[in-house]
Amino acid sequence: MNVFVGIFIPFIGTLLGAACVFVMKHELKPFLQKTLLGFASGVMVAASVWSLLIPAIDMSENMGKLAFLPAAVGFALGIGFLLLMDELVPHIHLDSDKPEGLPAPLKKTTMLVLAVTLHNIPEGMAVGVVFAGLLSENSTITLAGAIALSVGIAIQNIPEGAIISLPLRSEGITRKKAFSYGMMSGIVEPIAAGITILLTGILQPILPYLLAFAAGAMIYVVVEELLPEASEGEHSNITTIGFAVGFLIMMILDVALG
Repeated sequence: MNVFVGIFIPFIGTLLGAACVFVMKHELKPFLQKTLLGFASGVMVAASVWSLLIPAIDMSENMGKLAFLPAAVGFALGIGFLLLMDELVPHIHLDSDKPEGLPAPLKKTTMLVLAVTLHNIPEGMAVGVVFAGLLSENSTITLAGAIALSVGIAIQNIPEGAIISLPLRSEGITRKKAFSYGMMSGIVEPIAAGITILLTGILQPILPYLLAFAAGAMIYVVVEELLPEASEGEHSNITTIGFAVGFLIMMILDVALG
């Protein structure tokens, strides 16, 4: 039951963000959007370090000086996987009219949702692999630590849900449809988490690699998408401040509860 609730917590964050379309008439102002993108980046970087990479290294301590190896390999594979998905999956980013990935006869709204979905897959995997470690009774992962990761990702999913639904509404799509698109972009998280838990049950020996894989995928999203989007337009330190706040909150959650 704890696992079921835990893997759905991030999805609730996306729902809350997407629901902003019912109470807000316009898109988020650039100042607020930069703040939220920075905040989301800080949460994801801190989660990658404290919830994923450090446990991966701790699980490999029997390798002595090579304890870093599973984390390094998994991290590189995570980066490579998202790089490949970015090249293959047709998608388009906010404030851009140039599609990326393989050519496909898809609507702009569909490709916008696919772009956010690409972000959410590694987050779902991260939650799934941590709860898989918990189910395996690994001493480096606690229930409180797993919940802390879910809550941290849910917090950063709130602005993410709003950032996808509000622009769709401004393009003339109804509130219900805009909310539905935001919801669909987030439902991939519990699905990815569930699949990861099932696979990890079979591939228990490679748990450290899977933890680091999720970390690499999340860092890719931050460096490739979130921070560049936050840096567009006039220079502002608000992205840096948002990043710092998100990083600190996620670090405190993980250390205090883990």
